[in-house]
Amino acid sequence: MSDSENGVLELEVVALRQESDCVLSVELADPERRLLPAWEPGAHIDLGLPEHVRQYSLVGDPAERHRYRIAVLREPDSSGGSAYVHEVLRPGEIVEVGGPRNHFPLVEAKSYLFIAGGIGITPLLPMIRRIDAAGGDWRLLYGGRTRRSMAFLPELAPYEGTVEQRPFDEFGHLDLKATLGEPADGTAVYCCGPEGLIAAVEQQCEDWSAGALHVERFSARPRDDEDDLQAFELVLGRSDRRLAVPADRSALDVLDAAGIAVSNACRDGVCGSCELPVLEGLPLHRDSLTEPDRTDVFLPCVSRARTGELVLDL
Repeated sequence: MSDSENGVLELEVVALRQESDCVLSVELADPERRLLPAWEPGAHIDLGLPEHVRQYSLVGDPAERHRYRIAVLREPDSSGGSAYVHEVLRPGEIVEVGGPRNHFPLVEAKSYLFIAGGIGITPLLPMIRRIDAAGGDWRLLYGGRTRRSMAFLPELAPYEGTVEQRPFDEFGHLDLKATLGEPADGTAVYCCGPEGLIAAVEQQCEDWSAGALHVERFSARPRDDEDDLQAFELVLGRSDRRLAVPADRSALDVLDAAGIAVSNACRDGVCGSCELPVLEGLPLHRDSLTEPDRTDVFLPCVSRARTGELVLDL
């Protein structure tokens, strides 16, 4: 079933289901129906497709250890990943799956406010089920282009009264000022969706307490420092080997060229699969996952160094 060295599973596509006019859910299971690795709400997997590796949030029930369920949006300008899933992938096929990994964990809080835009509903659904089953206080603001484009509405139907459905063609943009205008002590805000929504939520939450907002991006956070990147040295702590990282190359590319294998999937600072421990030096985090003041980890696909050298536990 699995490759013990890099944690890759070979899973069978057992079901496909149309969840909206542009979202297809994919159910995956071990070919021999053995238990799959456990996961918690907020986790995602890496789905290996021909010439692509894509990250998809797990949208099923963590208690169902015999299957994973993901949802794939049909992107009009797909580079091949979503188009392949919608047009080519069929039940019975075997695919490679990495993970699960969780960079969007559900924290303990007095109450929860979930904000989803389009396919951003996927990591929030398991969270909602978990909180509701425990009798927790929560509500969801869910927007999309149209009702027909919004996936999993039938699964949200039992939560009438705590779910606000706001398709754009009926209501316009989500009223984030009304939702987030007054900070609420003890409330955790979880947001996932397109970059415009996340940026707007981040702006509205500027006066909220530190750590109240939790976001997950499906694409890289915009970066405007491409012309200011500096060269630095990677030091491999276990061998004291030194590798020069030029300003125009990523640390991951340099490690690859030196024959040092590092797990990676997105190469864009979104999935976290290449995360490495830092022993000395100060990382410059340019990924979409790591808090700016963290000094113990480094994503070599996009991040750099604030110091002249960065010592890694490699």
